[in-house]
Amino acid sequence: MLYRKIEGLIEKHFQSDSKRILLIDGARQVGKTFIVRRVGKRMFENYIELNMVEDLLGMRLFANVKTVEDFYLQVSMLEGAKMKDKKNTLIFIDEIQAYPHLMTLLKFLSQDDKYTYVASGSLLGVTLSETTSIPMGSIRKVRMFPLDFEEFLYANGMNEIAISAMKKKFKCLQPLDEATHNKMMDLFRKYLLVGGLPDAVNVYLSEKNIQSVREIQSEIREYYQVDASKYDEANKLKIRRIYDLIPSNMENKKKRVIAQNIENKKGKKFQDYSDEFEYLISAGIALNVQAISNPVFPLIESAGKNLLKLYLNDVGILTGVLYGNNIRAILDDEKSINLGSVYETVVASELIAHGHKLFYYDNRAKGEVDYLIDDYDSLSVFPIEVKSGKDYTVHSALNTFTQNEDYRIKKAYVVSNERQIIIKDKIIYLPIYYIMFFEKSSVL
Repeated sequence: MLYRKIEGLIEKHFQSDSKRILLIDGARQVGKTFIVRRVGKRMFENYIELNMVEDLLGMRLFANVKTVEDFYLQVSMLEGAKMKDKKNTLIFIDEIQAYPHLMTLLKFLSQDDKYTYVASGSLLGVTLSETTSIPMGSIRKVRMFPLDFEEFLYANGMNEIAISAMKKKFKCLQPLDEATHNKMMDLFRKYLLVGGLPDAVNVYLSEKNIQSVREIQSEIREYYQVDASKYDEANKLKIRRIYDLIPSNMENKKKRVIAQNIENKKGKKFQDYSDEFEYLISAGIALNVQAISNPVFPLIESAGKNLLKLYLNDVGILTGVLYGNNIRAILDDEKSINLGSVYETVVASELIAHGHKLFYYDNRAKGEVDYLIDDYDSLSVFPIEVKSGKDYTVHSALNTFTQNEDYRIKKAYVVSNERQIIIKDKIIYLPIYYIMFFEKSSVL
């Protein structure tokens, strides 16, 4: 049974006196339904689960529900015997995006406060934008992601004591011993293959069969491709095209989206596809990294609108697209294979899962830096450079960046395969797996 960090958040929310309804957003197949079901059945005597996609395709009981009374009536037709009181009754509205009008109803269910509620779905950003009355103040929206690397370690038998010990080493900027480092790199490379989608992880743990893992990933990718086209008929082909281009964009030097390549039409600009980009990002199947040319805190104030990098939400899907069933490219560290895009995808997914907004530095004259992160403690910015090869100390753009006095950079990080931790001027060299500890309050 997979450990998920969000489980603790859900438990604390149910234990609190908050009247706000927990709304869990996330891409398909990241484990939303499973984790709510697990917590809900454990904590509540009466657990009621309503899947709105199934209802939409079947009885359509909730298709025209407009009032709290109507909602209760329809629930009672299905689970009336379980409708007791707030303390012992949880009503889980799954796939709520199927009925956007229910998003508005959440406000009134919260005010009525008769039962405990939780909702989940995908494309909730899109759904909220289409909702006539956004239930602000009545919901607590959180996003769920695939398993991050720390959760993958737990899935592979590592315990809390070991992970806490490594975190202490990270905070003290101390390297792991060579044997532990080698073990961590072995698990990290397996994470590159398997990724964090729960079905893929479970199949890997039970079968240790890369073909079975790839079949799961390919199936989920097809789900994502369908999701990226079924809600927006007018622009579905462009949405699908942008999603399909992400792996090939990652293999380009700049890695960013080129608007003219989407429909192979000259003169097309980023603004022509802004709705499509927003759709993919809101769906949770693409992670966005915005360009920054003036790296000052807070970064959002100077984020560029026309330069954007997109990463797949799961590194296992990416390595499946790039390398298929051939595991040597990852596990054997093949010299002919550049894993730069793969490593960058892992770092993007780790940072965003830990609450960071993602930016990168782009300057025609001074080069690019992979990631920029807001440091709220020092009210400054720190850059992160990702290296997959042996030349991890070669980074002229980062050197120029850190030496620019106007940017007031206090520290920078380079993450790579190397075990040793080295501090040279403002730059801290760390092993790649330490990225799992880059939480907002933990980065030193």
